[in-house]
Amino acid sequence: MRLLLIEDDAMLGRGVLAGLKKEGYSVDWMSAGQSALQCLEEEKYDLVILDLGLPDMDGTEVLKRMRSSGCMTPVIILTARDSIADRVGGLDHGADDYLPKPFDADELMARIRALLRRRSGRADRTIHYRDIILYPDAMRVTYHGDDVALARREYLLLQELLTNTGRVLTRDQLEEAVYDMGQDVASNAIEVHVHHLRKKFNNELIRTIRGVGYLVEKA
Repeated sequence: MRLLLIEDDAMLGRGVLAGLKKEGYSVDWMSAGQSALQCLEEEKYDLVILDLGLPDMDGTEVLKRMRSSGCMTPVIILTARDSIADRVGGLDHGADDYLPKPFDADELMARIRALLRRRSGRADRTIHYRDIILYPDAMRVTYHGDDVALARREYLLLQELLTNTGRVLTRDQLEEAVYDMGQDVASNAIEVHVHHLRKKFNNELIRTIRGVGYLVEKA
């Protein structure tokens, strides 16, 4: 398991780093927000331990940038800010857990193990296609890191196409994925949804295979 520690306090950082390595984790340690964000762009981590009081930017800004870019790696916040408002704010910005300083090392390790168990217990539910990321559990889509508002049927159509890249899907197959069984469907319904998706992403995303159906090329 590979972890990213973001902590500017040298003494605390060394202590946490030693404890994590003793537990068998591979750890990268960054003391500033910008360098941590660069690491997150270049490397894949199983969990992030994030201090809020960083020298170049607030830790909540690091967290917001992570989530807006589509990075859903679990995050534990470590901070001396222990008011209810601070805890609620950290969790609302996308943190998975919040541990106020000072903390017991054994409790930190237990929380890390719990988050990693939770993460490994569910499949990676994100669908990546070029600059598009789908989050099926939340029916959420981002494009170039920005959220895109989709109607439910537009989302279901896009999900079906992106999970079958390189395959031509017929209108009947797409209707089955988008509409409930027995529901009346207008003859041009799929064409209308495809038109809306092209406007929200780009015209080249979905190809019309005349007389057959629709295709999204492999990434």
